[in-house]
Amino acid sequence: MANKKKHEEKDPEIAIESAIGNTEAWLQRNSKLLLTILCAVVVVVGGYFAYQYLYKAPRQEKAATAMYSAQNAFAALDYELALNGDGNTVGFLQIVDRYGNTTSGNLAKHYVGQCYLKQGDYANAILYFDQYKPVKNSIPAAALNAMNAGLTGDAYAQLGDFAKAAQAYEKAILAGNDQLTTPYYGLKAGAAFEQTGNFARALEIYTMVLNNYPGATEITEVLKAIARVEQKL
Repeated sequence: MANKKKHEEKDPEIAIESAIGNTEAWLQRNSKLLLTILCAVVVVVGGYFAYQYLYKAPRQEKAATAMYSAQNAFAALDYELALNGDGNTVGFLQIVDRYGNTTSGNLAKHYVGQCYLKQGDYANAILYFDQYKPVKNSIPAAALNAMNAGLTGDAYAQLGDFAKAAQAYEKAILAGNDQLTTPYYGLKAGAAFEQTGNFARALEIYTMVLNNYPGATEITEVLKAIARVEQKL
């Protein structure tokens, strides 16, 4: 008997058959549990696709359609109409309320922030800029992300909070990281740090812009800023 057992342990085919047998026994013992798990997976996966195609997609389409009139009002500089609509058309605030979890609803939050900023309501501007969720995997999206952060900095600067303005401008630099947005917000970030008395950090940012974007339109102002800050260090 001992020799037979030893032979089975050495024979790989017998070991595999034994493992298969053990698996089958386990499946039989836990068949009800596995069926429950399988049903749960089906429900979750089915629910995800139902959410994506039967709920989320139609909502996104409705939100995109609603954005049209509000964007036209914004382009015409009618910020009150863009925010609240007029009874016949909806404004950005209504779009955020109804479709805030869609792509267009997210963009509407940025527009609301801009409208409040234009109206001088800086606290509400910051509130909605902060609600905007940065979009990924797109060059235009990166520019929009940078703009959202930069405008947040503008709102803080208008409130006299230059420390938070500087943080927002640095966020804009990282979000954009390109020839168009980085020099522009780099200049603003440096100026905000100067307002806080952090001239060393201001010089670091000005120097970064000079070294990385020597052809930027802001370079003349950057050179002036570097000379100004160096005199204060």
